[in-house]
Amino acid sequence: MRALRKWTTFAGALAAAAMLAGTGAPASAADATLKIVFLGNTEDEDYDGSLVFKDFVEAQSNGAIAVEIYPGGQLCGNPRECLEALQAGVIEIHMTTIGGFGNLFPEIQVLDLPYLLVDDRVAEKVFEGPFKDQLRVGVLERTGNIRLMTVTNTGGWRNIANTKKQVKTPGDIKGLKLRTINSELQIELVKLLGGSPTPIPWPELYTSLATGVVDGSKNGITDIVGMKFHEHVKHITLDGHAYMAALWWMNNEAFMGLSERHRQIVHDGFAHLRNVTLAFPKRRQIEAYEEFKKAGGTVYVPSPEEKAQFVEAAAPLKGWYKDKFGTEWLDKFETAIAAAKADLAEEYKTLN
Repeated sequence: MRALRKWTTFAGALAAAAMLAGTGAPASAADATLKIVFLGNTEDEDYDGSLVFKDFVEAQSNGAIAVEIYPGGQLCGNPRECLEALQAGVIEIHMTTIGGFGNLFPEIQVLDLPYLLVDDRVAEKVFEGPFKDQLRVGVLERTGNIRLMTVTNTGGWRNIANTKKQVKTPGDIKGLKLRTINSELQIELVKLLGGSPTPIPWPELYTSLATGVVDGSKNGITDIVGMKFHEHVKHITLDGHAYMAALWWMNNEAFMGLSERHRQIVHDGFAHLRNVTLAFPKRRQIEAYEEFKKAGGTVYVPSPEEKAQFVEAAAPLKGWYKDKFGTEWLDKFETAIAAAKADLAEEYKTLN
């Protein structure tokens, strides 16, 4: 009865949100309705990518597929609740960060191991290559009904930002209370860097920064400015310790229930979504950095020697991961990174 009441309540919230959202066509006007749910707001790239996906899928299917977009936690308030709804088929599409999916597939934290991905080009090659397919198969086998559709970006790169002082080396982090997501790996990383990890839900972070519950966080500049964190955060160190990957999941029964042609359209729709969500953080960070500086913020780029100190301090985290989860996914990830770097090296040879 508890589960029935839970999903009855969820269904009621869904109906109410549909009336308010105004982003989807009535279900009766289409053969299938895909509800996209994510926790970000309408100002970020996740929403822009969803709009492009909606436009493409509805147009290419000639209205046979309707797409409804529910940002800002309208239908579920945290990753666990949203993933339960996704598995149950109450929603069809959901986007999580790496940490947000860790409870269902803990090995996925390999993507958050610091300093393995070195830049956008390497990251984008890794997440569009065979590794993405391996991850899709692995997660589908584990969960039974959650299918990885694409991996995009949601905010650039994680950097160390705080309200107190300019951080140049790990030694400067000592004593800082840094907000983390509720992820073992993220908590261990802050400890290794000398800080005090403090898990805080995303919606509570602004108030936590304002009241001193935390001194800083590990976020990209577009998130910092978009969420007004720069009203309190005044220092950013561009150590680039993690790529802010966005994992777009779909209920596998909903996907396989589409016709072959419609599955192709949805697949292509996610390719268009990916293009948008990869490009927008790069574009928006230009104004975001200017806005941050205008508000009195300072941006520091570590020297190669200083960056090496961060890498060295975080190095034990790889051993921590191996002890917890073995080497299977670390080996796959590092193989994909090496292949991406090799592809780029061959590309650069054409410049000579």
